[in-house]
Amino acid sequence: MPLPRVMTVVEITEYGAPDVLKPNTAPVPTPGEGQILIRVDHAGVNRPDALQRAGNYAPPPDASPLPGLEAAGHVAAVGPGVTRWREGDAVTALLPGGGYAEYALTDADHALPVPRGMEMAAAAGLCETFFTVWTNVFMRGGLAAGERFLVHGGSSGIGTTAIQLARLRGARVFATAGSEEKCAACRDLGAEVAINYRQQDFVEVLRDEGGADLILDMVGGDYIARDLDALAMDGRLVQIAFLQGAQVALDLMQVMTRRLTLTGSTLRPQSRAAKAEIARALESEVWPHLESGAIAPVMDSVFPLSRAAEAHARMESSANIGKIVLAVGAA
Repeated sequence: MPLPRVMTVVEITEYGAPDVLKPNTAPVPTPGEGQILIRVDHAGVNRPDALQRAGNYAPPPDASPLPGLEAAGHVAAVGPGVTRWREGDAVTALLPGGGYAEYALTDADHALPVPRGMEMAAAAGLCETFFTVWTNVFMRGGLAAGERFLVHGGSSGIGTTAIQLARLRGARVFATAGSEEKCAACRDLGAEVAINYRQQDFVEVLRDEGGADLILDMVGGDYIARDLDALAMDGRLVQIAFLQGAQVALDLMQVMTRRLTLTGSTLRPQSRAAKAEIARALESEVWPHLESGAIAPVMDSVFPLSRAAEAHARMESSANIGKIVLAVGAA
């Protein structure tokens, strides 16, 4: 099928609130060496998109300025050197940017086949969260069977993914959330204990259990000191975002006396090779479980591309349980 010359996109017209996201048109990009062009069916909505929209998360110099870090669709064209994918293949992919568009470019090694039987809307919500959780909880955090694992924001896209993968690994899972409805969702996914942070102190809960061996935190702020208090001896804290701020004062003496590890990462700036390594691990270790139905992305809502601003507003309200995606092909 011949490619059109222009496509519908949603762009950031200026830095600010969700309403700065506006529809526009742009040229359809051409895949370069090692790249594929995806005809986007659905695109995921993630916190980094909102950070970029607010002017706090600049895209890499060679990436599209459009928001959107994950998408699912069909291969529309392949660049030189690409051998795995052919036009028409159904893929879900991690993107360097540009997902809020009818066509998006990505590295061929950062795409994965849509799991058998999975709808495109669900597939679009896989990569950003699964790549993030896999690299931070398992590759960096080293979570092992039998360990106590605490994830903050358990009902978020990251949280619902982390609960399922940690349970799959055989860990004891604890999660925080802000309502009984969200706590119930965490328990339904396999959390042994769901802590309503408006009513309970997660530090006390984890201390009563012997402390957390691993904590995945995207809150930051005063949570960081409390995370350290909640860790067991030799515990690890993995930081992936700072919704409440990155500047904190800490007493690091306990890091030495209790042999704690503080680490963290962001996904977007990592090298092409590093992201390809994560993709290979996911395809080997996780994709079979997605295809069997043992785990699945938790879906909150689907908005048409033209209503991306509403999707951002819902995400930033923290009302969602699971993933928010944009219907692009149907926009």
